[in-house]
Amino acid sequence: MASQRLKRGMRGALTASAIIAMVSTSPAPAIAQPPSGNTESDALKKYNELNKQAEVVNEELNKAKDDKDAKQAELDKATADLTAANQAKDAAAATEEQFRGQVENLSSASFRGARFNKLSALLTGTSAQDFLDRSSALNVLATDNNKALTELHKAVTTAADSATKAADAQKRATEARDAAAKLQADIEARGKDLQKQINEVKSAANKLSAADKAKLNTPKDTGAYFGPPGAANTAIQAALSRQGDAYVWGGASPGGFDCSGLTSWAYKQAAVSLPRSSRAQYTVGKAVPIGQEIAGDLAFYGSSAGSIHHVALVIAPGKIVHASTYGKPVAVTTLRGGGSDLFAIKRVVG
Repeated sequence: MASQRLKRGMRGALTASAIIAMVSTSPAPAIAQPPSGNTESDALKKYNELNKQAEVVNEELNKAKDDKDAKQAELDKATADLTAANQAKDAAAATEEQFRGQVENLSSASFRGARFNKLSALLTGTSAQDFLDRSSALNVLATDNNKALTELHKAVTTAADSATKAADAQKRATEARDAAAKLQADIEARGKDLQKQINEVKSAANKLSAADKAKLNTPKDTGAYFGPPGAANTAIQAALSRQGDAYVWGGASPGGFDCSGLTSWAYKQAAVSLPRSSRAQYTVGKAVPIGQEIAGDLAFYGSSAGSIHHVALVIAPGKIVHASTYGKPVAVTTLRGGGSDLFAIKRVVG
């Protein structure tokens, strides 16, 4: 019995030894390692970051140009008002001079005895007809004098009012001219900043792999999209016809668009004028709750009205066509595909 227990113990020991040997000689299970940095993905990430920075500068430049155009319009209006006010003042001065002389002549005639009251005319008249003739003459003199005094007063008032308007127009013209000059300097500075950003983006683009560049291309959407009859639908069809056009900073014509360049161009085809920049376009139309957008609306992206950096044209609920960023052609995508910071929807027609 003891020998049997020994044999069973040895078999147990051998089995345990065998197991230990098997475990010690088996390859260790693979432990999942965190993925190493992907150079291509890093390059694409850097490229996208630089693109976003360039887009912001581009929109700030467009906004500065919008502001300058507005100031130029103010300057033109003030200059026209100044010209009109000066012309009115000169005309009033001439009228004043004319009627001042007439009043002075009538007043002088009165002092010389040319004017008589009706009682004196009755007492000195030789007949009833003579009285009537003299009374008629007196009425004419009085009427002429009253008219002359009225016209003189009107001319003096007009001249004074025109002088005030001329001074106001001159002040507005000066302020608008100074503001336009300041904005021009701002435009030139932002233009230099944008060019610097563009150079960095293009340098980053040269470092992208073929796989990364392929991710930037979006196939043309051949679906049919229609907006309400009229301007909205015309704008939609115009924008859709530009699918594949390149993104160009400051571009606003077929062949190359930036985001607000595409939306303003599309609506121009429908005879609807929009400002040039996305921030200025945001001031047009009425707000629509997100989720209630319809074809023809504009979608704006940013964290606030003052930080809007992108605009797209809604072609159907939840879908847009837009010029997104450098390296990507005009394309159709989802509403959220225009950016994670969807801020507002505006209806510019209808």
